[in-house]
Amino acid sequence: MRTGIFGGSFNPIHNGHVKLALKLLKALKLDEVWLMVTPQNPWKQQADLLDDTQRFLLAQAALEGIDGLVASDYEFRLPKPSYTWDTLQALSRDFPDREFTLLIGGDNWEKFGSWYMHDQILAHYDIAVYPRKGYAIDTATLPANVSVLRTRLINISSTQIRERIRKGLPIDELVPPPVAALIREHGWYAANG
Repeated sequence: MRTGIFGGSFNPIHNGHVKLALKLLKALKLDEVWLMVTPQNPWKQQADLLDDTQRFLLAQAALEGIDGLVASDYEFRLPKPSYTWDTLQALSRDFPDREFTLLIGGDNWEKFGSWYMHDQILAHYDIAVYPRKGYAIDTATLPANVSVLRTRLINISSTQIRERIRKGLPIDELVPPPVAALIREHGWYAANG
């Protein structure tokens, strides 16, 4: 089975993540896209990061009933910080019937050369890069196993959503309804939460 790995903090997951995952699923002719909730991204600050299990719960709620999209807590069982090479190697061992493709944004592709074991990732896995605002991708210099997905930019960010919650503004147009309901119910991301 061809499986895309779309990792992220998903803090919180939003409509942009879901729409992009569906586009990647279709454009790359994947059987599934696993939205891998990352417990500790080496590149991100942890100050306003919701608990791992809470972010995973939000991801599960967002993807409920959407064929081909799977919320994954696989990295929760791996050593921290979560390095993509370690995750891909563990996945390949645990799921030998699957062929994994790494799905990353243009922002991550720009700094890919500084990733842990980036040369090994390139040597063993396909990579699909999706556009991110402010990050140009030079397609002329891409290795053969790296493709660029041409898709419209979705202008939603988790940071924007957290700020709106802290200000008491609605987020219903930015996140799937079950995600909005869970955030409201638990008071997650609120200024006093």
